[in-house]
Amino acid sequence: MAKKNIIIHAVGKRKAGIARVYFKEGTGKIIINGRDFDKYFPLESHRVTAIKPLAFYSVENKFDIYVNVGGGGLNGQAGAIKLALAKAILLINPDLKETLAKASMLTRDPRVKERKKYGQKAARARFQFSKR
Repeated sequence: MAKKNIIIHAVGKRKAGIARVYFKEGTGKIIINGRDFDKYFPLESHRVTAIKPLAFYSVENKFDIYVNVGGGGLNGQAGAIKLALAKAILLINPDLKETLAKASMLTRDPRVKERKKYGQKAARARFQFSKR
């Protein structure tokens, strides 16, 4: 990617997914990891989640969106893209902060997998106890 064409850069995280979003001047296409948006997210629910912030600020015919996302599953990646897009839109138009905040687009989802503890089968599950 050429550095001089990058307009906005933002990072979003959810669970283990990390998304880096780059806005460039363009025609409004969305490319995720070098693939088309519809090809990357086959489920409609993931697509709706990922581009939810674009309902507040339309980028059609203004910017191309390039996303580099990794880690976790598709649901976590869609949430990470949602947060990154909201942060990028906030950099373009700071007046939307209150609107995005009320729609809870700027809040990072803090839920992550709990670690396994020693002496137990899993994070909270114990080994079976036998009295006799």
